[in-house]
Amino acid sequence: MLSYTIYKNETSQDWITFVHGAGGSSSIWFKQIREFQKHYNILLLDLRGHGDSKNMLKVSSSKYTFNAIADDILEVINHLKIQTSHFVGISLGTILIRQLAENHPTRVKSMILGGAILKMNFRSQILMKVGNIFKYVLPYLVLYRLFAFIIMPKANHKQSRLFFINEAKKLYQKEFIKWFKLTAEINPLLKYFRQIELSIPTLYVMGSEDYMFLPSIKEVVKSHYNSSKLNVIENCGHVVNIEQAQKFNEVSIQFLKNLTKKNR
Repeated sequence: MLSYTIYKNETSQDWITFVHGAGGSSSIWFKQIREFQKHYNILLLDLRGHGDSKNMLKVSSSKYTFNAIADDILEVINHLKIQTSHFVGISLGTILIRQLAENHPTRVKSMILGGAILKMNFRSQILMKVGNIFKYVLPYLVLYRLFAFIIMPKANHKQSRLFFINEAKKLYQKEFIKWFKLTAEINPLLKYFRQIELSIPTLYVMGSEDYMFLPSIKEVVKSHYNSSKLNVIENCGHVVNIEQAQKFNEVSIQFLKNLTKKNR
């Protein structure tokens, strides 16, 4: 089972499960824990091969698919006897949350998707091709640094960029390759997600400078208007929960509070 950490709120029955992106770990949520714990119980996860889950050979040896990794998350939730949870994700973690919601919609109360990925634009397609060509040749950190600089190129993205690069140093080359192979199934999966609207309340929190992924999110929210909302944070890049943590926390918690009011 994946490594996890919980932070209890004795006055709340609601849970929020945080799902990090590829190359990161649950430590990426260090700017969220204090504020969210004031209102909710918190579950932090380390995905396969990341953080404290990196030495779990039984987990890492099974096939890497988005379905399988979503099932890893579900296994922890079942173990803790959490019937339903709100989910907060960043970057690739948003794809895993959407996959979990697709497979088990009754377990997902809402989705807050930061730096969400729903379409690979031309530049990101080129990145994937370059990665596939060189993944067995170049050290994975060389590729990861390249990806980080292209996705988060500006000076104000530096903190997020360095954080992800430092976290990625804890991965193994073989682990990176296993995760990178997931890109083979990403395009048809994202196309399906764009076409199918779930009835689960969804908030997309995107940086105005997230040029690779923001345009497609705007289009999806227009078509998924029954369930989805978009909040764009100005002067912010891809990793919104680090770069503009206060704003991310404010809009996310307000979204959750509004849901609670509607359900009363």
